[in-house]
Amino acid sequence: MTIRTPARAARMTRGNWAVDLGIALLLIVVGLVEVWLPMESVYGDGSAVISTLGIVVFNVLLSQRRARPWIALSSLLVWPVLGLSQGGNLQVMFFGQLVPLMVLVFSVARFAQGPLRWIGPLCGIVFVAVADLFMPLLRSPNELIFHWGNIVLAFLLGLALRISAERAAAEAVRATLAESTAREQALVAVSEERARIARELHDIVAHSVSVMVVQAGAAEQMVADDPAYARRALGTIRTTGSGALAEMRRLVTMLRDPESDADLAPQPGVDSLTDLIRAAEGAGFHVELKVTGERPDLPAGLDLTVYRIVQEALTNVRRHSLARQAQVELDFGSEALEIVVTDPGPARGSAHGGSGHGLVGMRERVALFGGRVSAEATGDGFEVRAVLPLERVG
Repeated sequence: MTIRTPARAARMTRGNWAVDLGIALLLIVVGLVEVWLPMESVYGDGSAVISTLGIVVFNVLLSQRRARPWIALSSLLVWPVLGLSQGGNLQVMFFGQLVPLMVLVFSVARFAQGPLRWIGPLCGIVFVAVADLFMPLLRSPNELIFHWGNIVLAFLLGLALRISAERAAAEAVRATLAESTAREQALVAVSEERARIARELHDIVAHSVSVMVVQAGAAEQMVADDPAYARRALGTIRTTGSGALAEMRRLVTMLRDPESDADLAPQPGVDSLTDLIRAAEGAGFHVELKVTGERPDLPAGLDLTVYRIVQEALTNVRRHSLARQAQVELDFGSEALEIVVTDPGPARGSAHGGSGHGLVGMRERVALFGGRVSAEATGDGFEVRAVLPLERVG
């Protein structure tokens, strides 16, 4: 939706005023040409000077049709006042009277606000009715049908354009609100997912520190009696500490929920995928797991990320697809791990999409390790593909 700044609004106002003034001048010129040529559309023996005065005053007031519709509507008094001053002896004109009247009825129906939008066209219709009844030249059936048909057509056209513009404005507002709401929901989803990742990384680091404390205590007790055991314990402390420091560097970039009361147990990883798949199959959903390549020892945070990506991808399949099966592929390369989760489809409803918060979570987790993730339709099915650089322990 276009935002109207004060400068833009001023330019639009000047542009509208120029258009309205141009229309008024055009109607004045056409009316005067009709009167002074004269044309065959002029009837009656009224004064051409009075007709000229009426044309000029009527259209000058009509120039306010958009800025001040109530002033434009007052132009309906011009011809009755001139008619009374001339004892009803006025010229009857098509371009000088009927056409400006049609423009007036159209403009009030299109631009006026509040009750005036209905009162104005009604006044125009009453004006035509009175003119047709009191002026002998206008009482023939052909004249009545012609006048009423044109006035009603002008009113309906103005009303239709107003309704169309109002609907377009309402749609623009709804689109803007929907876009704003979606953006806010995406931000909330990112915030919640980052908080969740931070809690999980906190649990991993806390567990690693606990392991280090236990191993350090054992090494302290066994250093004299069993130096080899103490050396192995120190090696475990070094490896665990390196992993904990790596996770801590990631943790400091995350929002931490101070009210979290999660325990310090290690989080699930690649080894837990069999339990995840078993649980899915228990719910009637078949999952085929395929692992290729040599699986290295993974840092706890990376191990957890692999599990969460597969978990979220399978959740999306069950939520957004009619498929009752899926395939999970883990390809451990020398430098990166590629995760591919596919389903044969078809999508549930019109699309796989949904809210997209699951994909937001995947992107946040993968970006944390410098990887990339994509999600796209493949025929009737859907594919989630993530690539994670491998970080080896030790």
